[in-house]
Amino acid sequence: MCRFLAYQGEPVFLDSVVSKPCHSLIQQSMRATECKTTTNGDGFGLGWYGERPEPGLYRDLRPAWSDDNLLSICMQVRSPLFFAHVRAATGTATARANCHPFAHGSSLFMHNGQIGGFGRIRRQVEAMIPDEFYQHRSGTTDSEAIFLAALGRGAKDDPAEAFGSVLAEICGMMRAAGINDALRFAACFTDGETLHAFRWACDEKAPTLYWRRDGHGVQIVSEPLDETREHWNAVPQGSSLTAHGGVAVEVKPFAVTLH
Repeated sequence: MCRFLAYQGEPVFLDSVVSKPCHSLIQQSMRATECKTTTNGDGFGLGWYGERPEPGLYRDLRPAWSDDNLLSICMQVRSPLFFAHVRAATGTATARANCHPFAHGSSLFMHNGQIGGFGRIRRQVEAMIPDEFYQHRSGTTDSEAIFLAALGRGAKDDPAEAFGSVLAEICGMMRAAGINDALRFAACFTDGETLHAFRWACDEKAPTLYWRRDGHGVQIVSEPLDETREHWNAVPQGSSLTAHGGVAVEVKPFAVTLH
């Protein structure tokens, strides 16, 4: 499993969240504490918003802890909305194109989890991606496929409906193929203005997800960045979170209707 964080609020330097906390995302790339895979060294990525509608991206297949360029970027870049992700590969190649986050236009997406038995239904899942979005598929991960399929179903207008529809259809494919492994989905999505997060799994064992609001904005993380756990709120399983401007936070049920 991977580890990630998202931030929205007042513009802050990326290092204040990505590298400075005692249990920062870079520390989690070496010693994660709330997942089976303690080391997340199969690549990393940053996605941030600046003066333009489209996010900037920096992704590499090296471990986050070994890249001085990552630390330099985090020290210099200030942003009101950004994603960061460290990857533990689950069956697809360790390649830059497979590192999160994924971007299309003004949208940004990252995922922790997997489609169980993805190799057996890959062609069916990729067929869910409309042609206008498929031409932008650059990697081979199930995460990118979910993202592009959801964009094709109106994720920018109604993210919960779009992602819920995609997950439900994939679950149907898995059942038809006799796949017993789970589909697990902890993810963040933004159109550059509103931040959305989801926590769901077909086996009720969704990857961990937490959030907190401090004096600067809202942070959403796979696991807390420090030891003051009382400041962190666990996102309930089967829930979505929406943050507006780094101030207003709404948590509500995320229903995936399985047929």
